[in-house]
Amino acid sequence: MNAPITGPPDPASARGPLPGYLDHARIGPLSPRAAAALTAATALAGRADPADLDRLFALGDAARDSAARLLDARPHEITLVPSTSNGLFTVAAALHGPGTVLVPRGEFPANVYPWLRFAGRGGPDVRLLDPDGPRHISPDLLRRHLSPDVTALTVSAVDSLTGHLAPLAALKEILGPDRLLIVDAIQGLGAVPLETDAADVLVSGGQKWLRAGWGAALLLIRDRCGERLAPGLGGWAGVTDPFAVRHPAPSLPGAAAHLATNPDFPAAAAIGAAVDDLLGQGGPAAAGIRIRSTLAELLDRARRAGAEILSDGLAPRERAGIGSFRLPGHASDSVHRALEAAGVITTRRDEWIRLSPHTSTPAAAVDLFAEALRSLARRTTRSHGDTRVGTTSPTRATTTSTSTSTSTSTSTESSTHPKAQAHAHAPTSTPTDAQESPCPTS
Repeated sequence: MNAPITGPPDPASARGPLPGYLDHARIGPLSPRAAAALTAATALAGRADPADLDRLFALGDAARDSAARLLDARPHEITLVPSTSNGLFTVAAALHGPGTVLVPRGEFPANVYPWLRFAGRGGPDVRLLDPDGPRHISPDLLRRHLSPDVTALTVSAVDSLTGHLAPLAALKEILGPDRLLIVDAIQGLGAVPLETDAADVLVSGGQKWLRAGWGAALLLIRDRCGERLAPGLGGWAGVTDPFAVRHPAPSLPGAAAHLATNPDFPAAAAIGAAVDDLLGQGGPAAAGIRIRSTLAELLDRARRAGAEILSDGLAPRERAGIGSFRLPGHASDSVHRALEAAGVITTRRDEWIRLSPHTSTPAAAVDLFAEALRSLARRTTRSHGDTRVGTTSPTRATTTSTSTSTSTSTSTESSTHPKAQAHAHAPTSTPTDAQESPCPTS
């Protein structure tokens, strides 16, 4: 049984994340505006007067309207679902077969399991695509696999390890109007500009780059493909007359037809406030300039320390807000722990250390990161050349075992995650292989 949370909040928590927090691809700490909206909406829910309930519903509508401005969509093309995973399951339940959905190998599992679960249960078959080097998807890769049976491509807007920014417009051009482009946008929305016009369907939670916390995600279903998606998970909240004498009642128009129940209204208020905050600060274009600049500085400091950079094979326009590195001769768990001890919070993925700064990341974070790497190098030098101290052989550095793990507050992900190995070699793609995909945490 979990211990209850008692007493006043920790004063440290009110100051926000540490200056060296570089882990927004895992969790984006609540922005002040989102936190204020969440608190105010929670207070309304606590009173529960009729007028307060009306205001809660209005907050959900406002969040949808704000998201429509961000995504250049009509408000009725957007609805709120509990999470990115829930939204993708909603779409998988709505997309009926026959046919095949293409899934890049190494996609984060949230964009794999919905398609696997519905394959053979009325949904399309699943075909995995091996990546093109550091690119998880490219127009050439898609073109090679675009057989007549393909009905959809589902893809992350930004790969969660390499930081590769998918060329959504080019992919949609190849797919054409009769095939769906389904986009998991959680690692890009709020961090860099995305070609959202190209997406027929887009899903994104708010707990990463939008810094809105959990409980609400945006689900965009364009009118141009609405008739192709039956409301597979649509429940009483998705029909025109939920209290009809007889059911089923007609579905609501637009994306709302896929609602299973009402949204979490305080979470909706938070994600709406986060979107408004983003738009008020210049939108994704302005955020992307600052985030990419900070990331470039961090990766440059890592190169000076002798690191290999996973995204170095990508053109600048192909890079988003995520960058991963490894230090040859140093075990990734040792690097991860050394960074955390210095106040630099990152994510470890097998042998890679992932960096993901934000617009809120202070300039001091770069110096803090660089000093942590210098300290690590000094400790290695003092080890008198004993490579057994905090190091691995080159062979083991590329095949790190899950036997080494940490119990820190940052994530340590599965050492068998396919993207960690894809930069060096790609496995053979078969539909059945998808059922063996490992399941990292973020």
